[in-house]
Amino acid sequence: MSYRIEKDSLGEVKVPQDAYWGAQTQRAVENFPISGVRFPRTFIRALGLVKLCAAKVNAQLKLLDERHAQAIEQAAREVVDGKLDEHFPIDIFQTGSGTSTNMNANEVIANRACEILGVKRGDKTAVHPNDHVNLGQSSNDVIPACVHISAALAVHEQLLPALEHLQKALEAKAREFSDIVKTGRTHLMDAMPVTLGQEFSGYAAQIALARERIEAVLPRLYELALGGTAVGTGINTHPEFGKRIAQALAQETKIAFKETRNHFAAQAAMETAVELSGALKALAIALYKIANDLRWMNSGPQAGLAEIRLPALQPGSSIMPGKVNPVIPEAVMMVAMQVMGNDIVITQAAASGNFELNVALPVIAHNLLQSLAILSNACRVFADKCIMGIVANREHMERLANQNAILATALNPYIGYDKAAEVVKRAMAEGKTIREVVLEMKLLPPEKLDEVLDVRKMTQGGFIAGVGGGG
Repeated sequence: MSYRIEKDSLGEVKVPQDAYWGAQTQRAVENFPISGVRFPRTFIRALGLVKLCAAKVNAQLKLLDERHAQAIEQAAREVVDGKLDEHFPIDIFQTGSGTSTNMNANEVIANRACEILGVKRGDKTAVHPNDHVNLGQSSNDVIPACVHISAALAVHEQLLPALEHLQKALEAKAREFSDIVKTGRTHLMDAMPVTLGQEFSGYAAQIALARERIEAVLPRLYELALGGTAVGTGINTHPEFGKRIAQALAQETKIAFKETRNHFAAQAAMETAVELSGALKALAIALYKIANDLRWMNSGPQAGLAEIRLPALQPGSSIMPGKVNPVIPEAVMMVAMQVMGNDIVITQAAASGNFELNVALPVIAHNLLQSLAILSNACRVFADKCIMGIVANREHMERLANQNAILATALNPYIGYDKAAEVVKRAMAEGKTIREVVLEMKLLPPEKLDEVLDVRKMTQGGFIAGVGGGG
């Protein structure tokens, strides 16, 4: 491999000849060979957007000449578009401010801008990574801002559309299954009847509520730390920079970004990331519950509940022919587990703010963006490869619902709780239905019993006045 020599404040560094990064990036590559995990595309895109908009704003403020500004904008646009992703090699586990990654962006954009201007890479007299690309900025306001920008982009472009898609799929199944009566369950034990559609309406509502929680965080996610520079005071930047760059980013992304209400909080504390992660954790819990319910309802097909059939997607065993497993619900549940774990990391990392700076920003970004990405993908896979293809075993569910001894609950207003419990015990002991036992005990006439034990009416709730006894 051929190299070129670049310099920083610590001296000379050998940099691969074909790399757009410079000395500070190379030092970070050598200092942090820890995980091999890099910042995701969404974060690199956010970095490019910040540098692009910074060049625009600094040109407007007459702090950067048009020649430099245009070259930096063009180079930054290539970062936004993903054309230079291979030149962002630094590990997530690095300096807690993310300075290495901010300088990575500054060096890549500076060197690409040099080429655009017709000079060789590394010529800091033409385009300087600090003096030109990083003008009016600090890693300490850029990286927190990029956490917010990248998360907002992921929420709007990936997660919210995926949640809407999943919610619609669940609502469609709720309508399709609205007249299928089945045995409800509490504590995994038989309970009063519900319709399968009612269960699915609950799942759809869980997703709708998850959307509401996530959307509620967005106004705070739109607040950006840019303009605070080193410690929140805005040293070495124009007093209008923070407001103007937020406006420029809003114009670029069509997202309502704005300058933070307080730069000291925006750089030292990351509670908004925690809040969003908490909403993602709540979504993960909802997905886990829904997926696990479907796994149980699909169990069998002969020795389980066998209430529904999930789509058969692949063979389920290397030794048992014909076995098919609920692979999509299992994958969704593992995604939920990962998101719950990510939330713990984000919580601990956000608690690592000391005085004027949080020093665990890269790991917050990594875990938050991973949660957003895998939840978005899991929701679409769940809808397309599982929910839409569910088939209900109607006859099986309705037969069991009509025969279940728990139906004696409906007798409470007519014969009282104690007598109904006696009916249940006798029905279970003698292998008879509730109807048979009630008629044998002459507790209600046949026509009234038919009315009381109508399982469809039971799913509609309400209270039927009795002829005695008590609830």
